[in-house]
Amino acid sequence: MLEPDGRPSLRRRLLSSLLVPLMLLLAIESLITYSGALIYSNHVHDRDLGDNAMTLAQMLTQEDLGGQISPQARFLLEYAPEGHNYFSVTSQKHGLLAGSPELHAAPPGASIDAEPVLYSTTLRTNKQRVRELRAATVRIPNLRDPDDQLTITMAETFHDRHQRAREILLLSIPAQALLIASVFFLVLYGVRVGLRQLDPLTARLAAREHDLAPIGDADVPVEILPLTRTIDGLFARQRGMLALQERFIADAAHQLKTPLAGLRVHVERAQADPSPETVSDSLQHIVRLTQRASRASSQLLALTRAQSPDLNESEPHCLLDLAQLIPELLSVRVHDAIAAGVDLGYEGPSGPLWIDGDRISLQEMLDNLIDNSLRYAGRDSIVTVGVSTLADSACLSVEDNGPGVPPAFLERLGERFFRVPGVTEEGTGLGLAIVQRIAERHHAYVRFLSGTSGGLRVEIVFPPARTSKTPG
Repeated sequence: MLEPDGRPSLRRRLLSSLLVPLMLLLAIESLITYSGALIYSNHVHDRDLGDNAMTLAQMLTQEDLGGQISPQARFLLEYAPEGHNYFSVTSQKHGLLAGSPELHAAPPGASIDAEPVLYSTTLRTNKQRVRELRAATVRIPNLRDPDDQLTITMAETFHDRHQRAREILLLSIPAQALLIASVFFLVLYGVRVGLRQLDPLTARLAAREHDLAPIGDADVPVEILPLTRTIDGLFARQRGMLALQERFIADAAHQLKTPLAGLRVHVERAQADPSPETVSDSLQHIVRLTQRASRASSQLLALTRAQSPDLNESEPHCLLDLAQLIPELLSVRVHDAIAAGVDLGYEGPSGPLWIDGDRISLQEMLDNLIDNSLRYAGRDSIVTVGVSTLADSACLSVEDNGPGVPPAFLERLGERFFRVPGVTEEGTGLGLAIVQRIAERHHAYVRFLSGTSGGLRVEIVFPPARTSKTPG
């Protein structure tokens, strides 16, 4: 149901959903009432029909009429305000003595001086019409012939019975309609009062401006708890997004503050001393600081993307073969390794190794691991990327033979902006944090270990693939 402005109305929908069952209930109640009235009418008419048969039998017993009925009595016996009544008096020896010959004989079961036997029968009139009748039969001895029996049958149509049932129905329908209308208006009032329970909740939500705290369940009706809990979930996601934005702003300010300050210093230095040597040196510093700021912004965006729940949901995982994917991703970094003077190698199984993952995210994770090794392992070092099986899980590892990380700092390598004390190489401290977040998105875990040659070994252990093993 719609409001005048075209929006759906809960109140109208509730009332319309109740009105149809109520009207159906009225129809069913009318049918039940008519059926009950017809049963009662049949009972009353059956009793009267039996009494009439007994009265005629007593009249024939008390007076020696020989089965003969006067015209006046015949008229009274056959008269009915609506329709026609029928009777018959038959002798066991002489056949029909009086009444309608078309009236069917009574079924066996009636005995002399017993209660009337009631049954339904039919009668074919002169116009070849078949009428449904209700009959009562009683048997008495023939006073003129002790060896003879008289069978008295009274019959009537069903017209009066149905007429009485319809009259009872017409009398009951107004009362039933009034009762249902009263129930409908009571329901209307109850719906209005019940919906007012939402007013405090609506007012509380309307009074909020920047508050994204949960609504809570204290005064919320049970029927709309799923809605309020869904809203609470939306608020929680919004709080997470706002916290992510605030963290991004704080991280950007933290990471870009030093490069921007350095840029200003070198620009002012070049302006103060425009000699070619000073300008050239300042430009070199400016280029280096610009690269540092660019890398920091890229890393911050990558970290924000890895932490964003909405972006995670928009990138469904598919089935990937690590043994095939990692060499492909690694091949594009060979030139970087050669430029850095690093021997970049690969070790992996001969067969497939399946995981559920996102190719782009895995490429970003591998790039950060390789960048970290190329930056801190130093020239003439060896970096080995490996894919192996660890129990039932797939393991991606990157190991170098550089100076490594003291064991005391291994557990902190996944923290944002953490850099090992004493390291002189420039960096943002975000690369391994990005690796950590991307691993969490893949339900994997990261281990930072000391390598066999003294360098750093990073392992990402993925859970077994859950999807069908066909390439995504």
